[in-house]
Amino acid sequence: MAAERAARAKAMASVQALFDRYRLLTAQRPAHHVDFDYEVMNNMKLVDAGPEGSVVFELYISEKYSNLNDVMHGGAAGVIFDMATTSALCPVAKPGYWEFLGGVTRSLNISYLKAVPIGTTIRISSLVVQAGKTMAMIRGKMTSLDGKTIYCTVEHHKVNVPVKPEHRKARIPWDDQWEQEQNARGKELGSKL
Repeated sequence: MAAERAARAKAMASVQALFDRYRLLTAQRPAHHVDFDYEVMNNMKLVDAGPEGSVVFELYISEKYSNLNDVMHGGAAGVIFDMATTSALCPVAKPGYWEFLGGVTRSLNISYLKAVPIGTTIRISSLVVQAGKTMAMIRGKMTSLDGKTIYCTVEHHKVNVPVKPEHRKARIPWDDQWEQEQNARGKELGSKL
């Protein structure tokens, strides 16, 4: 039980590290530059994460996500799912393998089932189905908080790409922890040889 709690805490920390690095990088952008995913990344609330590559968020759908019908715009669902599903790769990441922002999107297939009313807090759940060396597939769903209403689902395919050098320079406390773990693993493997 203690090992399971520790693994879950580490998964949560790995997802939080994505958000911490994102905020550090956006703070370095020119004042006039507005990133398309900024609103999502600053307002999604991490609820849970698992070491197998799962993550759960809550997000309040304000009028900033609306269309003329006063419901969430389908394009908003795209950027929400893009960031939420990508973050599910954080718990399975390691140096050179699905690092910061988990590569680039190959396809993002959304099935819209029911409109999300403005003023609703939603739950976004994502799970890594497969993560190989170069490609990954993550599934997700957007629901009411009680899970009784499914607003939309997604299947997200990603291609792994190297982390941009300027992103690697933006260091956060997670980097030190990650490097210590990698060094310890390297020493352990070296002693077995």
